Amino acid sequence: MTKDQRLIYAAAFLRALGVGLLGVLFALNLSAQGLDAARIGGLVALGIGGSACGTFLVSFRADRWGRRRTLLLLGGGTVLGGVGLFVCTEYRWLAAACFLGMVNAMGRERGALFTLEQAILPETTGTHGRTKALAWYNVVMDVGQALGSLLGGLPVLFRQGFGVTEAVSHRWTFGVYAGLALGSLLLYLFLSRQVELHGAVRRQLVSPASRRILTRLCLLFGLDSLAGGFLPSSLIAYWFFRRFGVGEELLAPLFFLAHVANALSYLGAAWLAKRIGLVRTMVFTHTPANLCLIAIPFAPSVPAAAFLYLLRESLVEMDVPTRQSYVMAVVAPAERTVAAGVTNLTRLGAWTVAPTLAGQAMKSLSLGLPLIVGGATKILYDVLLYFSFRHVRPPEES
Repeated sequence: MTKDQRLIYAAAFLRALGVGLLGVLFALNLSAQGLDAARIGGLVALGIGGSACGTFLVSFRADRWGRRRTLLLLGGGTVLGGVGLFVCTEYRWLAAACFLGMVNAMGRERGALFTLEQAILPETTGTHGRTKALAWYNVVMDVGQALGSLLGGLPVLFRQGFGVTEAVSHRWTFGVYAGLALGSLLLYLFLSRQVELHGAVRRQLVSPASRRILTRLCLLFGLDSLAGGFLPSSLIAYWFFRRFGVGEELLAPLFFLAHVANALSYLGAAWLAKRIGLVRTMVFTHTPANLCLIAIPFAPSVPAAAFLYLLRESLVEMDVPTRQSYVMAVVAPAERTVAAGVTNLTRLGAWTVAPTLAGQAMKSLSLGLPLIVGGATKILYDVLLYFSFRHVRPPEES
């Protein structure tokens, strides 16, 4: 493992700690400040919108500006977003902090920094090691998110240890998030020039053949992410809170176990992909995961709902390293930043729409409706992906 790989893994780990923390506490923190589900959903959407703008810059400017410089620029924005959440109480300023700081309350890291790191890492290994390298990257991310979920118990510790009010204890956790973002930013300072794209950056971003493949993938990934936008961890935590009265003391370990299940599944995905292929691994693990999701709103108790959620989390993320590896495999090396960018941008754009709708549906229609709609739409995506790409194979499967 090279120095640059270690730095990227470490920076991603710290960032993932913050993402895991927000995934559990973002909605609860803002609810303690008096915001309702619709406004919280709107802030989640604004954060995703900011991430989408950052990903757009990464896609078409990072290789020209310099990858290291772009990482520092975006990392600085993330720090400012965390500071904004810590110091601001008015909704308009919270909205600005979420958008400009690319605040990720989805419980999954899929933003601009993730996109650029995803494009850099395949350059550090060969064709047969690509999926494994990305799998380990996602393991690091999910271990960070798992430990970040455990930090969801910080408000209780702050109240017990310092005697502060509930609202203040929740705001202090936003300060912790800002500190983690700062640590990630500092690590980028030590990256070498090896992370840059060497040689001239071409005017033609992708070839016609790659453009056709990416267009089809983007349409499908957009459908999947539209469904995923109904299911941010912050709103799933809110569902457990409203449905069963579950607080931080139970939500934090639940989401910790979910991220542990995700992390273990990545290594299983790399093993399975070598035997049945990348596309089949994506589809054959994703569909049963979302059947579990659809069943959660019908669970009669906390243990039943938690079991279904954890079973779903042990399968649903197996498509992540395989999907990343597949996208990097079907384009030329010089096209990888653009490919990672446009596919992630599509996902973020679709994510931006759904959280507000999910929040409104929870408030006005049914608390569990977003889980049912999200799960069913994801199954439709699985079917379309399989029949569209089962014959388009990466080099190692040819």
